[in-house]
Amino acid sequence: MFKTSLFTFILLWALQLQAQTFILTGHQGARGIMPENTIPGMLKALDLGVNMLNMGVVISKDEKVVLSHEPYFNNEISLKPDGKPISFKEEKKYNIFKMDYEEVRKFDVGSKVHARFPGQMKIKAYKPLLNEVIDSVELYVKKRKLPKPLYNIETALIRNGDGEYQPDSAIFIERIMEIVKKKKLTKRVVIQSLDIRTLQYLHIHYPKIKTALMVDEKKDFEESLQVLGFKPDYYSPYYVLVGKGLVDRCHEAGVKIIPWTVNSVKDFKYLLNLGVDGIVTDYPNVYQMAR
Repeated sequence: MFKTSLFTFILLWALQLQAQTFILTGHQGARGIMPENTIPGMLKALDLGVNMLNMGVVISKDEKVVLSHEPYFNNEISLKPDGKPISFKEEKKYNIFKMDYEEVRKFDVGSKVHARFPGQMKIKAYKPLLNEVIDSVELYVKKRKLPKPLYNIETALIRNGDGEYQPDSAIFIERIMEIVKKKKLTKRVVIQSLDIRTLQYLHIHYPKIKTALMVDEKKDFEESLQVLGFKPDYYSPYYVLVGKGLVDRCHEAGVKIIPWTVNSVKDFKYLLNLGVDGIVTDYPNVYQMAR
């Protein structure tokens, strides 16, 4: 009887520990359910149990750090201040790097039906400032007595777009870090990017800040780290690139692996069985169905 009770206790403890250490990341909040990179989307993700909030950030003309997956107004989600849609051909003309934030805030990024996420709740929403999002999240978890989340801040940029769609790496990181330091979040922030330059600058000037190297095409893991020049805390590849061999190599190197963007129960289960350390998803509620 005692042995059975002890075994049950150990099993429950192990399952609880696994739940605490697994990094469930809400992609741009909970993009499949709520408008992406908005305050309501971030708060919804918290309600669904994420312990890491992913958010893309860009820099406005007046050097504000703005939540956005692209440095322009994506035609899939954006309406002009007059309510008219933005076409695919003209979307890059609405370049956030060329706009002061006062102008950026006038666009609606929550009312338009998203063709790829038709079930997404539609509400009028704007692209918020990073400091505004942090304040809202911290107040929300305090009021609801929820665990404090990690912030996965992704530098959203266009390759070869320095000076036109984004500042250079130093300015980009410094603007982010001004907010991180002011909000006293250095221990709960992960800076993520496909662009190794921003991660390299961060590693040199802020070596205690956790980093995540994103990968969107098939690359050798060891070679990727060699090019980066240091060992990141996280390796975040597109999920179709992940197999057992890659998971093992990451763990052997002491690097956690968090694939993106995983939205089906089948893919969740496959990756969980491989032993990944976390998953980035548009649908945080799928995790409970896959466990």
